[in-house]
Amino acid sequence: MHLLAPGPAHLDDAELAAHYAYPDGLAAPYVRVNFVSSADGAVTLDGHSSGLGGPADRRVFGRLRELAEVILVGAGTVRAEDYRGARRPTVGRELPPPIAVVTGSADIDPRSRLFTDTKVAPIVLTLDSAPAERRARLAEAGADVVVLERLTPDALLGELGARGLHRVLCEGGPGLFGDLLAADAVDELCLTLSPLLAGGDAGRIARGPAGTPARPLSLVGVAHEDDTLFLRYRRDAPIG
Repeated sequence: MHLLAPGPAHLDDAELAAHYAYPDGLAAPYVRVNFVSSADGAVTLDGHSSGLGGPADRRVFGRLRELAEVILVGAGTVRAEDYRGARRPTVGRELPPPIAVVTGSADIDPRSRLFTDTKVAPIVLTLDSAPAERRARLAEAGADVVVLERLTPDALLGELGARGLHRVLCEGGPGLFGDLLAADAVDELCLTLSPLLAGGDAGRIARGPAGTPARPLSLVGVAHEDDTLFLRYRRDAPIG
């Protein structure tokens, strides 16, 4: 056992980007999941994850987005957190990464910030069973609406891979994370532990089907700032 003691080094933006760099030469989607939780495991505070994060978490959050080619998120999280588009360009590209929203019902408000406060059109991944009028409204609002046969991880990642979007950052919610875990489709977890005891009835970061096998991980990065702990885990064996 080793004691992690505070050190004198401070990571600047370039060093932080290097710390969280994706593997080179990706030929298929590499899925990084990013979550923040309280010290006692709550994924939200007063119904929102934003209450758990401070300036350091927001800095890491922004850097992870800049490194990604696409941000994958469930519609429930989009609605709960009032998502808007990413602000800064992806490393190596001129524009920010698109937000790819997973929704079987296409129940997203076309007047929301996802459409009105963005530099890149969101990708809406939905089903043919979603009401046609909803899909049409989202397309009229500027979304790239993609109708898939199923919203399983293989179908979602297959669509992103076909677009050349290999650096995937999943920001939740817990249901989407749980589905990815059940499909053995998570390569990496970045977990911020907030120095708070939240209590209450908040959920956990992953929620999926019973019987999902435990997935071993390796700890590949630890950082801290202002009593907040930033953990980076990678799967022990590559997918495939």
